[in-house]
Amino acid sequence: LILLDRNLKRLVRSQFYALSISKVLGFDPLHTTPISFLIAPIQVSSSNKNMSSDSKKSSEKSLPPEEYLNKINEVRTLLGPLNEKSSEYCSDATITRYLAARNGHVKKAAKMLKETLKWRMQYKPEEIRWEEIAREAETGKIYRANCTDKYGRTVLVMRPSSQNTKSPKGQIRFLVYCMENAILNLPEDQEQMVWLIDFQGFNMSHISVKVSRETAHVLQEHYPERLGCAILYNPPKVFEPFYRMVKPFLDAKTCSKVKFVYSDDDLSKKLLEDLFDVEQLEVAFGGKNSDSSFDFEKYAERMREDDMKFFGNTTTVSSTSADHLTSSDSEVSDSEKDKEMIKNGTLDTTKT
Repeated sequence: LILLDRNLKRLVRSQFYALSISKVLGFDPLHTTPISFLIAPIQVSSSNKNMSSDSKKSSEKSLPPEEYLNKINEVRTLLGPLNEKSSEYCSDATITRYLAARNGHVKKAAKMLKETLKWRMQYKPEEIRWEEIAREAETGKIYRANCTDKYGRTVLVMRPSSQNTKSPKGQIRFLVYCMENAILNLPEDQEQMVWLIDFQGFNMSHISVKVSRETAHVLQEHYPERLGCAILYNPPKVFEPFYRMVKPFLDAKTCSKVKFVYSDDDLSKKLLEDLFDVEQLEVAFGGKNSDSSFDFEKYAERMREDDMKFFGNTTTVSSTSADHLTSSDSEVSDSEKDKEMIKNGTLDTTKT
């Protein structure tokens, strides 16, 4: 209790991100807990699950605390002069997320942010358009849900068994597009999103260590503190050795946000009920919304509307994007030997 009290006091002082009970109680991500504030948003003002939706909507966006305002300015100094696009990207909220990812260490946060600015300049994620990645989206392996969670966070639905391509570059490109789109659709007072990962029909053929490594790198290095919670829904036993292989590539904060949820477990159901309005949640995740199944044509229209809304009438594909359009599907991710080693728990994940 003393340790918990200290953590709560630290939380109130920083008003930085929600209390992680997992660190206090030694929470194991392989076991689910129904405590909803485990995955509460960054803002302390939004972390009280009893707060009414009306009061949450009326509350003003939380400003970084004084100690972080000073650190934000220090990071800006270390970044030096920036071009217009980079300067626009480096908002106070963005710098705060990078500071969080590096536990408030200014130099480390600045270094991390510099790497992201370099990556964005080369990869040009903001220039990816629907028409470039539409083929990757045909099966509904990743899409933005029509609903949000109870905190207003964007929800990305993922179905690994619906993998329909073999190009790691194309798959990562598609994921980046989905991340950028999810961020653009976040409400003004929110910085994080939720992932709902459905393992229906999943088997070893859907596993790619290569893509998983690259995914972990891109998300942790260039989208820090964007993930509020990842719900792994009904993962099969065969997934557990794979998760153990990938886990070393995830930092402790990310691991604490991973929730293994099972449809036949009462605690799991309570977690989902705490997070979502069951009337809006897909039936596939134990909700009551039977009209939310993926329809490619309708979703394509929705994404085209988003592209028009956020970027205007432009279908120009950058040279960087063109490189990814011509990526061959012969770039198969992992050999059968690798998959067998995953199953046996003997794959060396330190190799790149």
